[in-house]
Amino acid sequence: MAYREFDRPALDRRALLRGGALLAGGAVLAGTPLSALMAQPSMAPGKNPSVYWPSVNAFVSKFVDAREVANIVTVLGWGQQPPTVIAKGNLAIGQTAPAGLDSLYRIYSMTKPITGMAAMMLIDEGLLGLDQPVAEILPAYGEMMVQKTYDGSITDLEPAKRPITIRNLLTHTAGLGYGIVQRGPIKDYFEAQGLVPGQVTRLPIPELGRSRPVEGLMTFADRLAEAPLVYQPGTKWSYSVGLDLMGAVIQKVTGRPFDEFLKEKIFDPCGMTSTWFRVPESEVGRLTTNYGIMNGMPVPIDPARASIYLDEPAFPFGGAGLVSSPRDYDRFLRMLLGYGSIDGKRVMSELAVRVGTSNLLPEGVDLKGSWIEGQGFGAGGRVTDGAYGWGGAAGTVALVSFKAGLRAGMFTQYMPSDALPISSGFPDALQKDLAAMEARKTAA
Repeated sequence: MAYREFDRPALDRRALLRGGALLAGGAVLAGTPLSALMAQPSMAPGKNPSVYWPSVNAFVSKFVDAREVANIVTVLGWGQQPPTVIAKGNLAIGQTAPAGLDSLYRIYSMTKPITGMAAMMLIDEGLLGLDQPVAEILPAYGEMMVQKTYDGSITDLEPAKRPITIRNLLTHTAGLGYGIVQRGPIKDYFEAQGLVPGQVTRLPIPELGRSRPVEGLMTFADRLAEAPLVYQPGTKWSYSVGLDLMGAVIQKVTGRPFDEFLKEKIFDPCGMTSTWFRVPESEVGRLTTNYGIMNGMPVPIDPARASIYLDEPAFPFGGAGLVSSPRDYDRFLRMLLGYGSIDGKRVMSELAVRVGTSNLLPEGVDLKGSWIEGQGFGAGGRVTDGAYGWGGAAGTVALVSFKAGLRAGMFTQYMPSDALPISSGFPDALQKDLAAMEARKTAA
């Protein structure tokens, strides 16, 4: 397919990558107890999902039938039971290959919970401490400087009043910036220094910029240490590159490449055979196309067979770098819902899961005006009354509700994710079906 210039509104990297983190997350699931739902005949595996998940089924059909997106795959599972899959659409608009449980999606910030759980493993093993200063592992972070004015001058600085800790990295309270969030001189500085831990496309779309990430995870960490913080550590929740820096911490502590550590400790034990930082050429036939929503229309910005995810990344982006399948991510959620176990195999300890999916925010941190105001945050994901999860910038979202005993994932590909009411609409549809199930149970 040939690509041409389109008449379109401004489409910038910040707008594309910000939306996935706006997900309301598990709040809609937290109040529904497992005992109220699991006993119902409607929850038996293999039942027709269009009958027993009518709102979710209608939600999927609405957007795919209107060709607003190429596909949507939802994966819903109770406890350790096999998942129910509701899938519609094809890998790309105009193609015939259907999207399904084993299709490949750019999960962007849904990488963060995986990195967070990897860190929890090391905390559980005593190789890291939750409140350990990062400078004990990466000495360059020992004397950080902070902007006196948020997104202001990068030379009018003051010393950090307290050290950055592992807890801060996990919960976006380190005061670190993010090129997709910041504005002004510090955004320009990040781009000039290659502090760009993410990728969108090979295509020369001017609005996205062409900043290239610095080569190598430890080089990224070294350069990031030279950048000013945007907030004093531990004072404000601010979406950041904290989980990308956590990848460097994990690599330094273990002496293993970060991506190899994830494969050995999480992907292989969980049976996640389709999760990579780089998609193998042999698997491109499963890769979906990513779209930019321009003038209300989906336009290919990362077509599967020319995807940037077929290239070796500059380093494994622990905050937003993975491609995965709905089946694989559901297995990660199953492991969490099993408190560290899946298919009889112990992947991480129950304590590590319980702590990592609990509210780890530092005492007194300011959440006012943030994406998680009134909620909590754990190891890389939002925490809301018994639920844990996060979303991705290209329209994906996943969570576990420990109270309901439910795992839920929704996968599609478009940017920015707030251009369509899909990330927000999925939890709403889910809640409608759960409420109907509970009502039937009460009436029975």
